Parts: sequence; structure tokens; C-alpha cells
Amino acid sequence: MAALLQTAPDTVAAAARRVMARCDELARVSATAGGIERVYLSPEHARVNRLAAQWMREIGMTTRLDAAGNQVGRLERSTASGAPDLDAPALVLGSHLDTVPDAGRYDGIVGVLMGLEVVRMLRVPGPDGTGWRSPLPFALEVVAFSDEEGTRFGKALLGSSAVAGTWDPDWWDLTDADGVTLREAFAEFGLDPGRVGEAARRPEELAGYLEAHIEQGPELDERGESLAVVSSIASARRFQLVVEGEARHAGGTPYDRRRDALLGASEAALAIERVCRAEHHVIGTVGQLEAYPGAVNIVPGEARLSLDLRGEFDDARDDVWTSIERELDVITGRRGLRWHAREVHSAPAVFCAPLLQDVVREGIVSTLGRGVDDPATIFSRAGHDAMAIGSVTDVGMLFLRNPDGISHHPDEAVSAGDVAYGTRALAESVLQLAADRAVSAG
Repeated sequence: MAALLQTAPDTVAAAARRVMARCDELARVSATAGGIERVYLSPEHARVNRLAAQWMREIGMTTRLDAAGNQVGRLERSTASGAPDLDAPALVLGSHLDTVPDAGRYDGIVGVLMGLEVVRMLRVPGPDGTGWRSPLPFALEVVAFSDEEGTRFGKALLGSSAVAGTWDPDWWDLTDADGVTLREAFAEFGLDPGRVGEAARRPEELAGYLEAHIEQGPELDERGESLAVVSSIASARRFQLVVEGEARHAGGTPYDRRRDALLGASEAALAIERVCRAEHHVIGTVGQLEAYPGAVNIVPGEARLSLDLRGEFDDARDDVWTSIERELDVITGRRGLRWHAREVHSAPAVFCAPLLQDVVREGIVSTLGRGVDDPATIFSRAGHDAMAIGSVTDVGMLFLRNPDGISHHPDEAVSAGDVAYGTRALAESVLQLAADRAVSAG
């Protein structure tokens, strides 16, 4: 596949250095000392939005903060007369700037910054020599989504769900750890809850969505490859499980009279691992486990645990949940306990559009060359904003190698060399899509 991007290698290397430096700069915007934590509608959210807007304007984009707190930059395409085509659909490049607690500095962030560098590479001067335009059959937008992780309110993909037009009014009553509701946080941030629907985009406004992201897994690293085409994003379900027993004196209660909720929950966590390990491409994680009343000399009367369940296909994921339910019935029945679950999140698997898979593949091949004619195609076990955006437009994704697959951790990493490859491949993908559009129109 011949390269379409007319950009010197040193220009791409400079773009990668800029991405890496800005990842470091954004990492200093944190609610915690000695770590990285930025949550939705926080002062840190506002600060990184201002930085992103500044960088967008530096490359000639117009900027706006949408009604859900997402930072948006747009580069208009030109009409035949050279005037900006304000009605042109936009190809959106993006990812997110929020983080989990004690985060790494690349998850989401690198995708936003690579999108900006792609715009820098592809823009052309306006007709009078001032300003910048998209030379493509669509406008270019970069979106820094505001809440992919769901750290503050326990509901992921809030920002991208608003853009997709799938905002649920029930979310307004979600609360953070301090009891602040989502509605209250909106108002405190300067947003109007009554206008959140204005963030929604219509299908005819969009030419598609491309997201670059670190893999958050070890497959590329194990294969010794820099980049991959993403075929789909795993389906996900999240539950809060409660195991109920009886709190009694630790010293005075013999084992045959104990109804220890913590031991039941611990056995349940091991059963979840056993069930999921037996199923290809289904992953279950117990990330939280708490015992109540939580005293050293009391047999726990209640235990609460979380379950994050992900699978490549919805039906396989749901079959695993059914198996887990049966296991919990057996465990709690044997131990004289009760259990119940509350589902707090559900998202179907999202498949990347065949055309966008093709252009990403072509972008990788034209970038890496040297006999690379069949780059890796893998599905994402992690969730991404593309999951939400897939309900309003076609989506495609490009993965970058993540050494040892470490993510959601301070040791998360990506190399400047892979960022350079990825940025060029993303730009090539955009040009390949534009060429396809031109052929289709002709």
C-alpha cells in the first residue's frame, strides 16, 4: 500500500516528541500528590480542557466546550470557492483525558494528542494564506472526552454517551463519594443539566470516528509488533454483589455456627476466576471486597464485592454470568448465606466498521512497510469511548504497543517510536478514508 502522507520523517518524529511531552504536562494536572487522578467535572478536568483547547487553537482549530463538558476542536473543510464549509460532516478523532485513581499517563490521553498531530500534518492554509482548512472531503474534529473511566460517579462513558445521544436522565441522581449528585456537579462546573441534550450529534453530521489508544494488554508486546487494527470492543457488565450472613462474636462462635459472609464472598471470587478461566475471551474481575461491620473481633455479617465481566461476544458473556449465578447459589446455600446482585453497567460489544478496519490496516501497512502486509487484528478487552460513539456513527480503532500490557497503573508506558508510527498510521488512515470517499463520490 503506497503512502499518501507527504510528510518528512523528522516531522513525524517531532510530532511524537510533542505528544510525549504533553502527556508529561497533563500528568502534572492531578487531584493527588505523587500520582495522577483526574475525574469528571473536577477542577483538574477544567484545567486539562483549557490546555487541550489551547493546543487546538494553536493548529488553527475552532474550539468549544460542549454541553456535557467534552472539549471539541474543529478544522473546517473548504468549499470550491475557498470559503469554510460549515455544513460538512466531520471525521472525529479522539479519546479521553480523565483517569482512574493512581493512573498512568497514556491511557486515553495519547489518543487525543495524536489526533491533534494528525490535524497538524493534514491541514492546509486558507485561500487568503491565513487560517487553516481541511483539504479532505470532510471536516476534522478532535474530541477530548470527559468521563470515559466512570471514576467519580461509577458510570463509565458519560461524555461520549452524551455525544451519542444516549444520555439517561436517571444518571442525574448518581452520587460521588462525598454525596454530590451528578446534577449538582454539572451546575458547579458551569454546565446546565437541562441542556445536556445539545451535546448529541446526528449521524449526518459525522463521517466516522477513529480512536488511537494503547492496547492495555500484552498481545502486541508479545508479538513484537508496534501497531494493530482493532476488530471490536468487548462487551461489559458490572455488578455490585452483596453476601449476607450473621455477625457474631469472633471468640464465642464455633465454626459450625458461623455464617461468615466474608468467607462466602472470598469463595465466590475464586469461583468467578474458575468459571471465567474456562471460557475463551471472557474475563471476570473482583476489584473490590469489603466486610461489615469490619471489626477485628466480629465474624463478618455482610460482604460486598464488585464484578467486572467482559467478553468478545455478548452471548458468551451472559452465559458466563449465568454460570456464576449458579456457583453463588451453591456457595451461599452450603454456607447458610444469602446473596443478591445489582447490575450497575451494561454495554454490548461494538464491532469496528469493516471500511474503517480496512483504512486503519492500510494506514499501518503504508507506515511500517518492510514486508508488513498483514498487521495484527485484535479485539479490545478494555472499554473505550468508541463503544458509545458506535451508536451514532461508524467507528474504527488503532492500537499501540503497551510494554508488558501494564495499564491503569503508574508504570503504564508507550515508546516515542511507537507513537511516531501510530501518528503517521492514523494520518494515513484518514487519507485512505478520504480517498475512498472520493472514489465513491466519483
